[in-house]
Amino acid sequence: MQVATISSTLVSPNSTLNFSCESPHLLMPFCKTNSFSPLSSFPSFRNHHPVYLTHLNFKASSSSSSPAVGSTDYVEEPTTKVKFLTSLSLPGCSSSLALLGTGYREKVFAIIGVKVYAAGLYANESMLSTLTCWKGKSASELQQNPALFSTIFQASAEKSLQIVLVRDVDGKTFWDALDDAVSPRIEGPTPVDESALSTFRSIFEGQPLKKGTFIFLTWLDSSRMLICISSDGMPSSVDATIESKNVSFALFDVFFGDATVSPSLKASVSHGIATYLK
Repeated sequence: MQVATISSTLVSPNSTLNFSCESPHLLMPFCKTNSFSPLSSFPSFRNHHPVYLTHLNFKASSSSSSPAVGSTDYVEEPTTKVKFLTSLSLPGCSSSLALLGTGYREKVFAIIGVKVYAAGLYANESMLSTLTCWKGKSASELQQNPALFSTIFQASAEKSLQIVLVRDVDGKTFWDALDDAVSPRIEGPTPVDESALSTFRSIFEGQPLKKGTFIFLTWLDSSRMLICISSDGMPSSVDATIESKNVSFALFDVFFGDATVSPSLKASVSHGIATYLK
């Protein structure tokens, strides 16, 4: 697939981003607050193994609801049972990224909750040096602090959201649901933003997304985002590059803003960071 590149300089790199979401439209009508099964531990970022795996030591949580994982190469998201590698390498990234937390996305049709995908957030080790001011804070305090996620987004360190589909989804349906959450977060979109969204949409429309498909949204920094889709294991190339800070921020805010579409993911990432910073 041809790589598309779009540029935007609408938002200053030094801008302070606020994750407060006042509009009721920012919460998708089918979004349901999911119960949280916390990640039992957080990787220690040691001895990266070549390619995708690393043997990381996990420290078991004291929470009775968090089973001890021990030393392993993956973490299982408890609701969907999807396994996430604790460390991986992605096209376009300069080094391995480590798993911070996992969660899932659920749509509600009538009164029936349907799991659509599991998700995991990865980040470059260097990002942790920007979070030391939150040392000693509880996971609950971190989850409720928008400044933490603003710092994560604005950090120059690479971070990536892995989405793993747990059911077959038509590409257009997937994009329409994502766009319903993204578009309201972009006030007064510029032509560059519209073009970026069009490129984003073109990646998904007309493409059947089978159960088990990997989708990676990778932020190289706060204004550059890579999109990789693979139905056969880890991706080997980048499908599109979007250089619109507004679109990049909106995508991050969908998952880590006040009106997150996956409360379980945000809670798990908060727990992982709190555990690491202890």
